[in-house]
Amino acid sequence: MRAIVFDGEKAAVETDVEVRATAPTEVRVRMVAAGVCHSDLSVIDGTIPFPPPVVMGHEGAGVIEEVGSEVKNLEVGDHVVLTTLAYCGSCRECDTGNPTWCRGSFGQLNQPFTVNGDPAYQFAANSAFAEVTVVSSRQAIKIDKSVPLTSACLIGCGVITGAGAALNRANIRHGQNVAVFGVGGIGLNVIQAAKLCDAGRIIAVDTLPQKEELARTFGATDFVQAGPDINAVKAIRQMTGGGGVDWSFECVGHPAVIADAVKCLDWGGNCVIIGVPGPEAELTGIRVNHLQQIDRGIMGCRYGSAKPHRDVPLFIQLYLDGKLKLDELVTQTYPLEDFQKVVDDMHDGKLARGVLTF
Repeated sequence: MRAIVFDGEKAAVETDVEVRATAPTEVRVRMVAAGVCHSDLSVIDGTIPFPPPVVMGHEGAGVIEEVGSEVKNLEVGDHVVLTTLAYCGSCRECDTGNPTWCRGSFGQLNQPFTVNGDPAYQFAANSAFAEVTVVSSRQAIKIDKSVPLTSACLIGCGVITGAGAALNRANIRHGQNVAVFGVGGIGLNVIQAAKLCDAGRIIAVDTLPQKEELARTFGATDFVQAGPDINAVKAIRQMTGGGGVDWSFECVGHPAVIADAVKCLDWGGNCVIIGVPGPEAELTGIRVNHLQQIDRGIMGCRYGSAKPHRDVPLFIQLYLDGKLKLDELVTQTYPLEDFQKVVDDMHDGKLARGVLTF
């Protein structure tokens, strides 16, 4: 079968790829669509260390073609969204409803694939850039067949991470002001979730001017084009009458951007860090008194603090009710062989999300 494989130097389509047999608690999924996320590019550029060879991709949807003998809640032919959260389901964190805290779900290194006969790793516990993949049944969530899989696939990362951060990790209340740093697939979903929360001003911040129209389409009330000549923190404070925002969301993964996201907070405001920086990145330039004396806070957010079997159906229903934009996130679809074109278009700021089809 075909899959996009990163060999340690480049990512390209390989045709001699195989996946092992399905275990009793697993399902085999024929992929239909997969979004290309910056986390995929972060493996390729070395920001996220990952051993090669690895079958890439983690934001996918497809159709189940085989179920393990112990799987009772899924059937062949079901349409499913895949999640990257391979939580155990039985530890204290899972039992208390916090699967993103499950120690067993982090840093897994499995080799269910072979590439040209040699073992290959699975990325983010699903490897969505393969024609067929095998995952834990907990990671495959059945959805309504009326939802296009090219749109549904984005729930698996961009939507659940961005919208989940706003709905699960933050506590945006009616009329509160929000700033979103980075108007990519994650940031757009923070924006539309903030709108669902009935936020006041929703200020989108990006270095690319072409992101403004997209940000406003998803619910931003204001746009700041950050750059050498524009102080984003100052601009946000001016827009909010001098105080700042109640919530900021950093969707870039850069310490300097995180610092700006903290500095633009009003008294009592909180910054939610979503972006993934390099493993050695440290936050500097924030005075402790800037936080301690006026109740500001900084919090991390893994995978939208999601409960996938609750959140994925919720997002599907919001989409069916016309309250959540999915189709609009898909700027363009590409065949698997055009992976490099998707990467180039992402670097050029042309995409909300590019989706690979099989």
